[in-house]
Formats: sequence, C-alpha cells, structure tokens
Amino acid sequence: MARPHSPRRPSHRRGRLGLALAGGGPLGGIYEIGTLVALQDSLAGIDFADLDVYVGVSSGGFVAAALANGISPSQMVRLFIDDGDDAALKPELFLRPALREFAARTRTLPGLAMRALRQYAASPWKRGAWRSFATLSRALPTGVFDHRALDHFLRELFAVPGRSNDFRALRAKLFLVATHLDSGAPVTFGMPGLDHVPISRAIEASSALPGLFPPVTIDGTHYVDGALNKTLHASVALDAGADLLVAVNPLVPFDAARAARRDVHRERIRTLGEGGLPLVLAQTFRAVIHSRMKAGMDKYRRDYPRADVVLFEPAREDADIFFASIFSYAQRKRLCAVAYDTTREDLRRRAAELAPLFARHGIRIDAARLGDRSRTLVDALDDPRPLRSGPRRRNVARATRELAHVLDILERHLARAAAT
Repeated sequence: MARPHSPRRPSHRRGRLGLALAGGGPLGGIYEIGTLVALQDSLAGIDFADLDVYVGVSSGGFVAAALANGISPSQMVRLFIDDGDDAALKPELFLRPALREFAARTRTLPGLAMRALRQYAASPWKRGAWRSFATLSRALPTGVFDHRALDHFLRELFAVPGRSNDFRALRAKLFLVATHLDSGAPVTFGMPGLDHVPISRAIEASSALPGLFPPVTIDGTHYVDGALNKTLHASVALDAGADLLVAVNPLVPFDAARAARRDVHRERIRTLGEGGLPLVLAQTFRAVIHSRMKAGMDKYRRDYPRADVVLFEPAREDADIFFASIFSYAQRKRLCAVAYDTTREDLRRRAAELAPLFARHGIRIDAARLGDRSRTLVDALDDPRPLRSGPRRRNVARATRELAHVLDILERHLARAAAT
C-alpha cells in the first residue's frame, strides 16, 4: 500500500504558502483541479487544502474557496467532475435563463420606446435615429444566464460542519476578486470591510462575465468578472505575506501550427479562422488574458523579490483543451486527466529548476512517484477523507459510492503488491 503522502501542516514548513488561481470559465476550473491533483500527488510537504492564503478570480475563485474550506483536489474531482455523483456540478447549473433580468428589462420597454420615438421625431434625419437606437438598447438584458443557482449550490456545499460560507470563520485567508462595474476598479472580497459578504455571493460576483451573466448586486453596488482587470491578482496573496505562491492559469493562446506539426487533430486545426466567430473570439480572449498575465508575472518578480512564484499552464498546442466541451462528462473527465498529465510532464521538465526552490519552503518533489509514467489521474484520487456535499445529501447511495471508491484504491494497491 502506498505510503502516506503530503501530510497536513508539516513541521518542517518554512514561510507562508499561497495559491493564486486565474479564471477561465467551467473548463478553466476543471483544468485547475486536474493541475492541483497532479501537484498534490507529486509534491511532499504541502497540502493544497491547508495553505495559508488563497486568491481566486472567476472560476478560480470557486476552486480556491473549496480548498480554503478543506476540500482537497481529489475530493473536488469526485464532487464536481465524476459522473453519477449526486453532488456533481452539472453544466446546466450555469445555463439557466436569467428570467428575472429578462422580466425587469421588459418592464422598461414601453417607457423607453416612447422616449425613443420622441427623440427620433425631434431630429429624424440627423441624430434622432442614433439617439433613439441607443435609448432602446437599454432594454437589452445585461446577461443571458442566471447565477443564483450557483449561489444556492455553494451555500449548501459550505453548510457542512467544518466548512463555512463566511470569510471570517476560515482558518486560512481567502480573497476573491471582482470588478466594480461603475468604476472599473478591482474589488477584493475577504479584505477587511468586505469580509462580511458571503463567500458564495463573492464567487458569483467574481465570475459574472459580462454578456453571459448579469452584474451581481452586493450592498447596492454592481460587480462583474474579476478577470477584467488582471488575470491572476497574485499580488493580493503576496501582500498577505505569501513566501511561496503557486499560480495556475488555464487559458493560453492555442498554437494551431505547432499542434499540426504534432499531427494532433490535424483535420480541425489547420487554421482557427475556418472555425468561425466562436473560435476567433476564444483565441482573442486567450491572447489578451495571457499577454496581461505575462506582464503581471514580470512585475511580481520585480516588486516581491523575496517571494517565489511558480506558474503552471497548459501546453499551447493541446487541442483537447482548446476544443473541449463542458457539456460532455466524458470530455470533462478527459480534460481533468490531460491537466494532470500535462502538469506532471511540466514538473519533470522543470525538476532541476523547481527542486531547490521548493526545498527552500520545506517541499520535496517525489521523484519516484513523478517518475512513474504509468500513474494516472485515477491513481491519484486516493484521499481517504469522506465526501460531505451538504446536509441534504447524506444517504445510503453516497456511502455505497464512498465504499466502492475505497475498495477500488485497495484493489489497485493489492494488484501492484502482487506484481512485485
């Protein structure tokens, strides 16, 4: 049987450990979970569910809040990604129509229509047409999908004994970054003065991507996605005293030419322009996000010379990540597995550079485990702690699944022992 790995609160830890997670929508969150499983599995002396400070933006805030509540990366795979689990985070949770927003905008239409007619009549051949059009545009919904279902899911998830939906009740520091809509300035929930906001509500605000989700109103102020200002907001964790900051950014520009040279999905990636507007917009968004993040990383190294920042990202030629769909559980699992494999390969490639850096903070790369190229994501899901998704979800079916999971782990270990 495998030896114990990554003990909680190792006595030889030196300094404060932090984690910064960028956004990237549901797919970005899935990639981050797979990356964290790989890091937890390959590093001794660190427990990602027991760090000192967490910073999350958009979907990264969802993952950061779960970790700050003691939910391990392995548990997150079983809670949010595995098919058949009654606590799984279903894609349709993000796709519920924003009926309340639609109704509110519809109620404004008669008054706006009358105003637009007056503006047009006052100057039909000059500015009237444009002014009336601008007036009518105020009736357009500010978002298509409703975030309230996510808030409900998170409130239930954090209602389990030992977890909390209150920033102030957490052992670790948790910061979730959103954007103040009226000023465009970043706002960090979890800071003094903003730590009274429920964590679930702060996640909702941080991930309210304009156009998809309406702005989230908190204390009379409107907030939208925190990624509009910065990609990582790693400085928040560094200002909070993190000596080692692990950062994960799931969005990188796709390199179709490099992917084609690897003969991966050649038929669909000759040129992204052939994919139409969705692929063009996706690539544009990724390029902007990544360029901003690279500039930020350089600034962190200059402004925080005594802190170590280690960044993990996908490979730019990975077509599976760029073309993955959140609507297929098979693809969600595969994306998580790709993130696991990619991160392990990255660790192997950078081992000589990272080993002394991690050692300064009491962390060791497990060379034997990392060198086992047959090891998969399934092998790494060996967290023995029980899953507790919410007060209404404790039932016999869940206990049966937990037992089956433990038995699967035991069976793999026995098979390996017999082979040796």
